[in-house]
Formats: sequence, structure tokens, C-alpha cells
Amino acid sequence: MINISAISIQLLIITIIVGMILIFIFISGKREKIEAAKSSYVLGTVINLKAFGNKAEKAINKAIERLNNIDNKMSVFKEKSYISKINSKAGFGIESVSKDTYFVVKKAVEYSRILEGAFDPTIRPLVKLWNIGANKEIVPEKLKIEEALRYVNYNDVILDESNHKIMLKNKNQALDVGGIAKGFAADEVRDIFYKYNIKSALIDLGGNIFALGSKEDGTPWRIGIQNPFESRGEFVGILSVKNKSVVTSGNYERYFIKDGERFHHIIDPQTGYPSQSKIISATIISDNSIDGDGLSTGAYILDIDKSLKIIEEIEGIDAIFITEDKNVYTTSGIDKNIFTLTDEEFTSVNS
Repeated sequence: MINISAISIQLLIITIIVGMILIFIFISGKREKIEAAKSSYVLGTVINLKAFGNKAEKAINKAIERLNNIDNKMSVFKEKSYISKINSKAGFGIESVSKDTYFVVKKAVEYSRILEGAFDPTIRPLVKLWNIGANKEIVPEKLKIEEALRYVNYNDVILDESNHKIMLKNKNQALDVGGIAKGFAADEVRDIFYKYNIKSALIDLGGNIFALGSKEDGTPWRIGIQNPFESRGEFVGILSVKNKSVVTSGNYERYFIKDGERFHHIIDPQTGYPSQSKIISATIISDNSIDGDGLSTGAYILDIDKSLKIIEEIEGIDAIFITEDKNVYTTSGIDKNIFTLTDEEFTSVNS
């Protein structure tokens, strides 16, 4: 004889279990699609963070906290930063710095060597002289530029790794890690997002882009490469990337015009004047943003053949260069699946 009561209880239990599983799946699915976005001003620029995940908002808040921490340590404009303290002791004293500050300065010196001095963290005397981007721009006298050039030499950065200490060899020298600190900061944000199990995010630190994972629908992030001859939002082409940093240096962001002549903000450490390279936009695609930041400025300053050769020799890093004659050069790791040229006024040239 069948026990109707027992069967009913079993069916009820099964129904409850199935229902709980469905609810869990529903809730889990909903959580994965939670989106958070926030903008802030830090590192001397407007930053935009966008993340997906059930801890997205918490991750973004922690990331902004970390960005402010980096800014406090490495900003040349903050009197109590480690960089300012190093500069204040130039020529006579060594400064103990945080581990991350030491790492950034050491990386800056490494890329100075790779780029044969086209990138140089001791460029501060020249940057201060031109003052581009501060609404007080001037064209310095030639004698003043020649004087400032005497203090620009990355070989004068003395590094004591065992104690995390840094010193500048000569008086009047000064560090400025603005050309690489944003890259380090983007990597730190990425690592915080990983910690909070964020699998899809877009990190934008004033043009330093890190595309974490893919978009929510599984497709790659699409990053536009700015047309250097047009206003912001007009693109030469589109990059499709996952888990990649995209950093661009160009002459269209900060500049001023004096007596009909245009002066942009990318100063050549070897001449003291804005770069005269035929490259007007240099984009570096890499796994780590600090590499893209360190390479993009120097590669912009060097000539096209030299820049292509240097990037090709570094494993895991690729580049897109746009020259003043509207030619677009790409390294061997860039194919049609990664980069699509969309503006017919530009010509693709194989490297």
C-alpha cells in the first residue's frame, strides 16, 4: 500500500530545494550584473572607474582611496610627498621612501635607459620652466633652457634598494614621475578589483585606460584611438582588447600658441623644447599600465624607426604610432582582430 503522506512530504521537500536553487541562481545572476561607476579628481586629472560585480561599489571606493594615497606620496605639487622631499634634498641628502615610490622611480630610470634618454624622470626643471597646462605658459629664453638642461640626467638618480632610499646627485635637480605614476596607479586599481572578484571593469585615469576582463556580454572592450587632428571623440580606429592597458601620448591634449606657433606639453629631455618628432600620437598596448605609461612618452619623442624597433624588442608589448603625414604604423602583434582603422584619411603602414 502506497503511503500518500510520505510521497507528499518528499515532493514538498524536492520542490523547496529546487525553488531554493532557482532563487540562488537568480540572485547570483543579478549580483554579477551589478554595476558601479564613479568619477573623481586625483593624480592631477579626472579619473573614471566603472566595474561590474556584487562588490563593485566597495572596490571602486577602495581604489579611489588608494589613488589618493599614491598621489600623496608621488605628486610633485605636494610638499610632503616623497618626491618633493627627494627634490628638496637634491645634491646633499638621501631620502627614505615607501616601497611603491621606490618601485616607480626605479622603473622610470629603467625606461629612461631603454628609451635612450627620450624619457627622463629628472625633467622637472624643464617642465617647470615651460609651465604648460597651468595657464601661465611661456616660451623660455634659450639661455634658461640651456641652464635647465644641465640638471636633466637620469643617471644622477642614486638608488639604494636595500633601504629604499633615493637621492639626486646635484643641487637644483628635481624628479617628476608624472609620466609613469598614473600607469602604476592603474595597475594598483586593477589589483584591487581582482581582490574584490571584479571580472569586468574599465579603468580610465585621465586617458590611461585599463580594460579588465571583457564586457558583461563577453565581447572585448572597444577603445577608440583619438584622431590627433580633430576634437576629442573623433577616432582614427578602434582597439578591441581584454585584460590590457592602453596608454596614448599625443600633442593634442595640452598646448598653447604664441606668435602663431604651437607649443605642446611633451618636452624632449635632450633639447629642452617640445618634441619635433614626426610622431604625433603614440599608443602602447601592454599587460601592465606602468609599462605603457613609461614607454608612450619616450616613444613619442623618438623617430618612428627607432620607436618601432624598441617596442618590437620588448616581449608582450605592442604599439600604434600616428605620424604627421597621417600614416598609421603598428607593431607585429597588432592584427585586424585587435585594431581596425576606421578613418579613410589615414593610411595603414606595415612596420
